[in-house]
Amino acid sequence: MPHITQDASLQTVITTFETSPGNCDDLIDELGAAYAEFISKQPGFISAALHVNDAQTRVANYSQWQSRDDFKNMLKSDEMRRRNRRINALCRSFEPVMYEVLAVHRTD
Repeated sequence: MPHITQDASLQTVITTFETSPGNCDDLIDELGAAYAEFISKQPGFISAALHVNDAQTRVANYSQWQSRDDFKNMLKSDEMRRRNRRINALCRSFEPVMYEVLAVHRTD
């Protein structure tokens, strides 16, 4: 489970996928398999969470990595390139964007 803190020295990546209700479950399955079988085993991986909107037209993926290079190296691997071709076939577009955490607000 992601643990979000402002002072963390890690890389946050938020990827949004634009899909259709007919492909949403397949996209979630493909992403889940990618995490279970490959991504979670890569150097620098910390955690990830998948989110889907009510209309099943958008999927958001929040992931945390030790560094930008760890994330980039995972993307460049032959295995992930093959998986991304399958993922791309299930959505109109997807875009991973790297972020820094600037603020965290909690009720605790």
